[in-house]
Order: sequence, then C-alpha cells, then structure tokens
Amino acid sequence: MGLISSLSNAVSGLRTSQDSISILSRNVANAGTPGYHRQTLNVVDYSSANSSYARTVGINRAFNQSLQTYYNRQVSDASSAAVTGDYLNKLQGFLGKPGSSGSLDTMFGSFRNSLQALATSPDDYPARANVVAEAQAMAQRLNMLSGMVQELRQETETQITNNVTEVNAMLVSLNEVNNRLLDLGMTDTARAALLDQRDRLVAGVAGIIDVQADYRANGTVSLMTRSGVGLIDNGVSTFQFTSAGALSPSALADKNSADSRVGTLQLVTPSGLTIDLVRQGVLQGGELAGLVELRDRTLVEAQNQLDEIAAALASAFSTITTPGSAASDGSGRTGLVSDISHLQPGNDVSLTYTVNGAEQRVRIVHSTDGEDFIDSSGQRVISVDLSDAGAAAAILNAKLPGLEITSPGAGQLQVLDDGTGGIRDVTGLTSRGTAGGMQTGELAMALFVDQSGTPFTGNRNTNPPQILGFAARITINPAVLSDNRLLVQYDIDHTLGDAARPEYVLKQLSSMNFVSGTTPAANAGRHPLNGNVEQLIGQVLNYQGTTIGSALSQRDDRLLTLDTITSQMETEYGVNMDEEMARLTELQSAYAANARIVAVVKELLDTLFRST
Repeated sequence: MGLISSLSNAVSGLRTSQDSISILSRNVANAGTPGYHRQTLNVVDYSSANSSYARTVGINRAFNQSLQTYYNRQVSDASSAAVTGDYLNKLQGFLGKPGSSGSLDTMFGSFRNSLQALATSPDDYPARANVVAEAQAMAQRLNMLSGMVQELRQETETQITNNVTEVNAMLVSLNEVNNRLLDLGMTDTARAALLDQRDRLVAGVAGIIDVQADYRANGTVSLMTRSGVGLIDNGVSTFQFTSAGALSPSALADKNSADSRVGTLQLVTPSGLTIDLVRQGVLQGGELAGLVELRDRTLVEAQNQLDEIAAALASAFSTITTPGSAASDGSGRTGLVSDISHLQPGNDVSLTYTVNGAEQRVRIVHSTDGEDFIDSSGQRVISVDLSDAGAAAAILNAKLPGLEITSPGAGQLQVLDDGTGGIRDVTGLTSRGTAGGMQTGELAMALFVDQSGTPFTGNRNTNPPQILGFAARITINPAVLSDNRLLVQYDIDHTLGDAARPEYVLKQLSSMNFVSGTTPAANAGRHPLNGNVEQLIGQVLNYQGTTIGSALSQRDDRLLTLDTITSQMETEYGVNMDEEMARLTELQSAYAANARIVAVVKELLDTLFRST
C-alpha cells in the first residue's frame, strides 16, 4: 500500500470517526428527551486491489414497526381506562364507602331510627323535629349526589371539547411532517428528527382516539381508526364537537339525532363526508371513547339509580295500599274486586293468581304507553289506561285469558277465576294509589314530594317521565316543614299520641318492594334493582363500588401494560449512556490511530521531498 493510499484511508477513518462522534454526542444530549430514537452511523467498507477505506452512507434510526403498532394500541386503551377510572374515582368520593358518615345507607339508617323513635313517642316534639331534620338531610343528600353526577357529565363535555381541539392540531402537524418527509434533499439528521416528531404525534393522536398507523417506506404515515375511518392520508380529517350546553338528568343521548340532548361528536373527511362518531360506533379506544361512555352510559346509570332510590323513598311514604274485596258472579266464579277510581297515572294494581297451584304475578300500571314486559323480578307488567275501568277491563280480559275481568261499577275492577273445577284461582288484587292530602284519614302521607309540592306517582306519560331526575328534585312537603304534627295526625284534630302513621310508614319501608326500570327500552343495559328502600340503597352502593373498583383495576392494569411496553421501547430505542461512553472510547482510539497515520505519512512525505 502506498503512502497516498494510506493517507486516504486514514483521512476516511478520521471523517468516519468524526461523524460517529457527532451522532454519539446527539444521542447523549437527547438521552432524556421523550420520543427520541437512538441513532447510529451507517458505515460501509470499500476494498480494492490497492486500498480499502470506509465511508458513511446515512444514519440508522432505531425503530420497530410491530413494537410501535402495539404501543399505539396500548396508548389508546390505557387512555380510555385512565379517564374512566379518574372520573369514577371522583364519583366514589361523592358516594362514600358503605357505612361511612354521609353515605346513603348510613343516612337512611339514621332516618329510620328517627321514625322508630317517633313511633315510640309520637307526641314528643323533639322526636318529630328529628324526623323532619333527618328527612331533609336524606333529600338534600340525594339532591347533592344528583348534582355531582351531572357536574361530572358536564366535565366530560368540556374535556371532549379540549380533546377535539388538541387532536385537530396534532393531525395538522402530522400532515405537515408527512409533507416535509417527502423532501428527498433533506439531511439525514433532519429526517431522523422529523421521524421522531412523527411518532410522538401518532402516539398523541392514539391517546385521544384509537388509531391504526400505516408506516410507509418514505417515512410518511397514514392513520385510520380501528373501525376503518380515515383520519389522515391524502388529506386531513377534522373533528367537530357541538356542545349541548348545561346537562340535566333528562339530557340523554339518543340514536335519533332529533331526540338527543347531548353534544354531537363528528368527523369531517377531506371529501366533505360527515360521520357521527358516537351513533355510528366509530370510537373503540382513546380518551374520547372513555368520555362518551361516561357521559352517555356510566354516569347516566348512576343518576338512574339515585332516581330509583328517591322514587322508592317517596312511594313508601305516600302509597295507599288497599286490598280487594271478595267477589263472585253467582255461577261458581269467585275472585276479588278493587276500587281503582283514585289511582293516578303511574299508580298500579297488583294481581296474583295461581294456575294449577303455580303462582302468577301481574302488575297493572296506570299508563297510556301500552308497554308490556317482564320486569327484573320476573313479574309481568301490563300498561293500561285505568281512567276508564270498563275499557281497561276489556283490554285486560284479552291479555289474561282464563280469567274473567270486568268492571261491575264505576271505577271498579273485578277479577274472577275460571269457576268450580277450573285450574285458576285469584289470590290477590291490591290497588296502590298515592296520598294527596296530609289529613284525609289515610295513614299514608306525601312526606317526600316533587317540585312545587307535587306528589310522586311515577307517571310515565309525562315528557320526560316523572322518575327521570327525581333525585335532583325530591324535597320535603312544605306542609310538614310548617307543622311537624302532620307526621302523626292523619286526620284533623286527631290525637298526637297515636303512633299509627309512623308505624304504617315503617312497615311500608320494610315490606314494600320496588323494581327498577319502566319500559323494555328504558331497561336495556341497566343493572336491575329489586327490593325495599334499604335493599335498593345497598344494591346501588354495592353495584357502584364493584363498578368503580373494576374500573380502577382496569386502569391500573392498562397503565402497567403501557409501562411495560414503554420500558421495552426505551430499551430498544433509548440511549444507554454506558454503551455510548464505551463507544466514545473506541472512537477516540480510532481517531487517534488515524491521526497518527496521517502524521507518519506527513513525516515520510516531508522526508521524501527533502531528499529530492
């Protein structure tokens, strides 16, 4: 090898070492930079008959497409689980743990104890005042919890608005990065930096909405949702969110856009096509999916359960239970007759009969919606307008074959069996109405009322149904607040020493059972509740506790999985300072060796030139 060849080889070595040191220094400087991918110099050795030398042909950037794809998916799933867990953790703080101070079960127990004390001493003013105070506390607690649930729903809409603004900005930035990556004259260093920015933006978008990324050979990327809706390719799609304003318990999502009362989340494609992301089921991950699920289902279920508790509490106090009287038609058919003239929309009649000894239960609800279904307790529910007893009897007679259902008089409903030797026997016919006044001779009383002192009847024919949002509106009857003697006096000038009314209420609280839901459509996807007031409260707290605990566990699991994949990415993409320092030592030695060769060649050339 001649001197010139040796000099050329040494100079190429110096240049390669210098470039490698430059890459190494960049790695060290960005060792803690999020999203930075370790870089290495691509060195190629060239050999010929007379010499061999090295030259650089670009930068290698650490990247694993399958690992990156898995990471993006985990980011979406973890973001959805995290936002759900965070909101439900707030809800848990509002509800309190069962048995803790301020929780519904503790407050109800205290309220029931005050009623028991009143039943023992009905003429004691402090006992009556304590019942009113406990009732107010119970109603106010339901009001507050309902308000908190709606605040959380409102927060989801605010966060959706922020997420839409953020994801639109990231998509625009990602599109700009794609366009810049198409520049073939760009330096390798600049391209590597752009690729880091690309991956950060894709992960950011994945945190808001689930994405599938297609990494192309030229460095650009296209994005679509897991359901196949394009986000960025030959153009940029734009998210749009139209808020519904303040949300109330009656502001619910509906498949029919005209009936929906919540904000609308849409995606507008570059071609101008508008897609409703919620109604068309596009969202499968990311914060947006978690926020929509919270707003439209999870928190709505919590509100519904609070409404069920409020409705049961009001009904237990105000329901007038009247068993039917014996009846027959003189031809061997026997049964019961009930007065239904006092029933209001939402009130009902409970019918029980046996078929070959097997009990059948039917609940006949005073309603005009015509919805018939089987509730979560297994009881058949028939909706019929009871304002016209004759017309109602004709409808019921057709729906309950084998029984003879008639209206023997105005406002009367009579149910008879199939006669002597038949297989059907009527065992119960009880009307359940709502007390209107406080001193009408009825032991039932409307202690808990709706707005403007309206008694709660459970009317399903109003828009919205009366039960919807009742927890936010439940209050104490103003008449009782003005005169707590009404807790005892069920008739004018009745003695204060009679415990009949508080005893009746206590019996209703323990024996009157309630079943959640109203119609099949309203019941779909809901957790069924069935029991007395205390049992409903326990079921709600247990359900919410289980749901919240499950959400928090899922959040922790998802975040742990994300941490694991992030650690794997740091191992594969990140900068190892020990390795870089060892590499620096090698490069320094190589640089010094090449520099020494240059110096020796220079000395030899100087000697050669002096001798000529």
